[in-house]
Order: sequence, then C-alpha cells, then structure tokens
Amino acid sequence: MVQNKKIPWEEFLAKREEIRLHWQTGQSELLDFETAVERLKNVPDEKNFALKLRKAKEEGLTLTQPRAGVALIDDHVALLKYLAEEGEADLLPSTIDSYTRQNRYANAEDAIKQSEKQKRSMLNGFPAVNYGVEGGMRVLDETPVPIQARHGTPDARLLSEIIHAAGWTSNEGGGISYNIPYAKNISLSDTIRYWQYCDRLVGYYAEQGIEINREPFGPLTGTLVPPSISHTIAIIEAILAAEQGVKNITVGYGQCGNINQDIAALQTLDSLTNYYLKLFGYEDVYVTTVFHQWMGGFPKDESKALGIISLASAVAALGKATKMITKTPHESEGIPTKEANAEGLKASKIVTRILKEQRYSSSKELEAEKELIKKEVNAMLYATLNVGKGDFAAGVVEAFKQGILDIPFAPSEVNAGKIMPARDAEGNIRLLEFGNLPFDDEIKTYHKNALKKRGEKENREVSFQMTIDDIYAVSRGNLVGKQDPLKEFKTP
Repeated sequence: MVQNKKIPWEEFLAKREEIRLHWQTGQSELLDFETAVERLKNVPDEKNFALKLRKAKEEGLTLTQPRAGVALIDDHVALLKYLAEEGEADLLPSTIDSYTRQNRYANAEDAIKQSEKQKRSMLNGFPAVNYGVEGGMRVLDETPVPIQARHGTPDARLLSEIIHAAGWTSNEGGGISYNIPYAKNISLSDTIRYWQYCDRLVGYYAEQGIEINREPFGPLTGTLVPPSISHTIAIIEAILAAEQGVKNITVGYGQCGNINQDIAALQTLDSLTNYYLKLFGYEDVYVTTVFHQWMGGFPKDESKALGIISLASAVAALGKATKMITKTPHESEGIPTKEANAEGLKASKIVTRILKEQRYSSSKELEAEKELIKKEVNAMLYATLNVGKGDFAAGVVEAFKQGILDIPFAPSEVNAGKIMPARDAEGNIRLLEFGNLPFDDEIKTYHKNALKKRGEKENREVSFQMTIDDIYAVSRGNLVGKQDPLKEFKTP
C-alpha cells in the first residue's frame, strides 16, 4: 500500500540506480549528485524559478509564463529567447513532448531525426531526456529567465533527474494531477510513488541549500472543474510533496469564468494550502499560486481571443496570483506561431501591470463563495484522510475508488465519473450531480437552488443539456451556455 512517508535515503538510491540503468539512452546519463549540486548552486538568482516566485509574491506582482516547446534544440532555444525578449515573458517553460511523457525515448529520438530532415518540429514539445543533462544546461544557459519543465508525465523520474541536474529549478506535475486527467489505465498508487521519488529528489537538493519549485497541475481536465475539487487535489499533492522535503510549492487553479468565483478561488487556494500544510506539520513550506488562463474552447477570431486573454489577466492580477500561464490568439487553431505566443504574453502583461496596485473589494458575495469553497474542501480532505486511516497517500487511492474524489470529464478508469457540473445563472460552476462526493445536505441544497434559478430564468429544465451548452459557450461568445435552437450540440 502506498503511504505518505518520506522515502528512506538508501531505498531512494537503489531505485535511482534502477531507473538510470533501465531507461538509459545514448545522451541521458545522469550526472552524479556532487556535480548536480554544484551546478544548481551556481545558477544565478535571476534564473532560479523558486527565488523569482518568492520575490514576485513579496512585491505583489503577477508573473507571465507561456507554454512552448519544439523538437530541435537550436529551434527550442531560439523560441524561448524570442518569448523572453519579444514577448517579455517573466518565466519560461520547456513543454515536453508526448513521447517523452510516455517514456518512449526511442520514438522521441526517431522524431528528432525526422525533424532534422523535415527542417520543422515533428514533436509537440522538447524531448529533454534525449538531449540529456548537457542539452538541458544549454537551454538554461542561453535563455535569460528561469526555466520550468511542463509536461503531463505519469512517470517523470528520469526526466526530473535530468532537468534538475541541468540546473532547472522548477518542475510541474504530481501523482494525481498527472494521472487522472491525462491517462486511462495507469495505477494511481504507482504514479503517487513515482512523484514521491521526484519530490524526494527535490527534497535532497533542499537539504543541500538549493531551493527548487514544485508545481502540481491545477486545472486538471480544464473543463467545468469546481474550485473545491481542484483545490483539494492541489492541497493533497502539496502535502505529499512536503513530506518528501519540498520547500517551495506553487498550487494552481484554472479560470472558471465568473470573476467573483475565480477571485474567491485564488484567495482560498493560497490560504487553505498554507493552513493545511501547517496543520499537518509542514511549517517551512513557501506557497505561491498560479492562475491558468481559460482552458476551454476559444473563439476563432483573434481579437475576440485576445479579449478572453485580457479578462483572464485582470482576474489573475486582482486575485493576486503569483504567476499566470498565458494563452495565445491562435488558441482555437492548434500550435501557435512564436509571434502569436508573444502577442498573448504582451497583452497579458500590460493588464497585470496596470492592475498591480488595485484590490478586488470584499463583498457579501465574495465571502459567501469563499465560505462555500472552504466547506467543500474540508469535507473532501477529511473524508480522504478518514478512508486512508490518517494517511493521505493511501486515502487518495481509496477516495477515488469510492468516488469521494471525482474529477469531471477525466479519462482515467480510476475516476468514478459520477459528478456533473453546470453553470448557474451568473456563470458560477455548480454541481448538477454529486456522485459520492462527501457533501452535506446544506451544500447540496445550495448547488441545486443555484441551478434551479438558472432554469427558471431561462425557462428550461435543469439537465445535462446545460452542461453541454456550457462547454461550448465561451467559444461562442458567452459564459453561460444558451439553448441552441438548431440543436447543433444536442446528444442523440
């Protein structure tokens, strides 16, 4: 049974050698710890991801970070430099390709060769494992701001070893958030163990005086996810990471669309994560937040897409997110050009800078939303802890089995898939079906009444059709989905 216990050092070293030998490719040999520690200690402060996040939070800034990654290292470095210089990105990603995410390094190597022949990227990201530690060092050395690995990898142990040995000071992911929303039939116990290893590695570096940032993936499926569900997963992953020695954690949230609900979510994400870390004995963990711009469908019109991007930027700034993951005006068309990526970055940054000194005023509605989120998070966390008999790692596995934790529209067979979200009349995400979530009657009644009011306002039945309409709404220029007289998206 998986447990939330710090991996003993000898056990970690044995597993480390096994990983190195099993996954070794031509250029992916691990540097020894002594060399890696020296490399990380020599990373300039302005390129240390964790330190830049600390500084931003202290100064009340919301930093901007895009998504970006291509197959060939020369092109990847050029892309990142362009986004930093022309797009004014405060932080940079290296979005990792899908083959690497599935540990298919031989396929990634073939795709690199094809990319060289075709003179264009044949991968949807950067194959960091294949380029190895030296390649990772080059990416960091030749770009002007901190680098983070962003991916979606259930088993990122080798990838994590390589990027940190190369001097990268942030890694995104977690045993829950990089399994349930991404994979179909991977064991949750296994992915928790894999990410405990990644966190134990970061914990080791922390013991050497090196601060490395870890970031669970906040938006999950990115489709009508109620704030309390994404918060609960983020808090649990933060606790699992802290147990392994991680000292700098960024918890995330994906834009839902209603400004009041989004700001309530950002404020409670920070406060609840800090509260629960301290409650369970992790006193010295520095917490920051990341806001993901709209993860659903975008309008095809670039001007309208920039409107969505600017709205998200205003929410991130008013909600005091430490950083924001940006989108591009080409979002509905696939992989953006570097120019479109930079355009999204610049539009985002000007909004956050203008709103930096401003505050979102407290109100009865804001406080009510915050209180609802807190009640729901508390219910899910304590129910998870209960079924795990006091252990969050064991509890997560059992909670997903029982549907105590349930993520909307997740592909994983581990996920119950019994809850159904929909928006109320003001665009807040509520629950149409509760599945086995451990909510009391007061919480359920609140959701039901909110959806009932929408039904009355729109003169329609409260049903799954609301959910369908809401999924397509933003791409059509609305937040709350309207009934389509042509029934274009009706189910059979």
